[in-house]
Amino acid sequence: MSHSEELRMNQKMAELEILAQYHKALRKDPQLRFLFLELTLKCNENCIHCGSRCGEVASEELPVQVYYSVLEKIAKDFAGKLPALIITGGEPLLRKEFFEIVNYAKKLGFAWGMTSNGTLITKDVARKLKEAGMTTISVSLDGTQEYHDQFRRTPNAFMRAVEGIRNLLEQNFEEVQVTTVVTTKNLPCLEELFKFLVDLNVDSWRILGMEPIGRALDYPEYALSMEQQLQMLDYIKEKREAGYEVTYSCSHYLGLAYEKEVREWYYLCNAGVYAASIMANGDIGACLDIERRPETIQGNVLKDDFTDVWKNRFQIFRTPLSQKCKECQACPNEKYCEGGPYHSWDYDLNRPRICMIPDSPYHKKGAL
Repeated sequence: MSHSEELRMNQKMAELEILAQYHKALRKDPQLRFLFLELTLKCNENCIHCGSRCGEVASEELPVQVYYSVLEKIAKDFAGKLPALIITGGEPLLRKEFFEIVNYAKKLGFAWGMTSNGTLITKDVARKLKEAGMTTISVSLDGTQEYHDQFRRTPNAFMRAVEGIRNLLEQNFEEVQVTTVVTTKNLPCLEELFKFLVDLNVDSWRILGMEPIGRALDYPEYALSMEQQLQMLDYIKEKREAGYEVTYSCSHYLGLAYEKEVREWYYLCNAGVYAASIMANGDIGACLDIERRPETIQGNVLKDDFTDVWKNRFQIFRTPLSQKCKECQACPNEKYCEGGPYHSWDYDLNRPRICMIPDSPYHKKGAL
């Protein structure tokens, strides 16, 4: 290791120590920065990796007036420090009152962004999103045309998503991001997609491996091996070093070699300390990718006050997962990883379903 590399590693360790202490304090004094609103579980696609299994589950939908009253109360309770709203689904644009809800949020002073498959974003919809105050959007594009349509099991999904992205770019939003889920099938095609996105002139590209959640659990042949995960991370690192706005998601702690190399800062799971969600049926939780079961659902806005739930519940998300797992406790990275993110935790076996630290006890034992 060169002297400069050694200095960089030492700097990382110092920053990770500071972050570990910060996270410990944050668990005692959480800050609501992001509130996800899942407007519907309806979707016009049937994606292999869908964490919510959209298309297979019925979608309850909260009445519009419930959103109005809940947002009014949150705007009052968090006045001066409103969380940013992330509008999602399903495909959120399938909610027929979509613009009524987001325009009311704008009226109350909320900044908001959205995740979408892009297929419903006509020029008129893009203009209405701008008028409603949307600042950022992440549109899914999982590969070139043949693969994307196959992965999402929807004819013409790629062309419609690309048309939606072009319509968004015409409106000059703060950020039009493309998100790509990497699998064993599209890993070799990342460079082809990259060149396409450069020509399309999107603002940023967010990349993550297929997570072991929801419907993806039924398709293990799509899951990346550890070697393939590292290949993906090396690809992201290479693009960032070349000056491109390519980033890994917030999904996992990656070990010293990759932390702060493939994204702007270090790993920190936002669930329950920075982020909460209101699900389509009114349930209150943390990250929407987390398995929905009694211990992860913290309340419901139809009977509970959201602010009270945020302040006085969420203890499952404010306790390190590593406390439940012997292998995690034995890992030298435990202080910084704390058992990993809540969305990929196996709540029955009390262990992570995936570990992204190459030298962890899991990989040494071949347990994952």
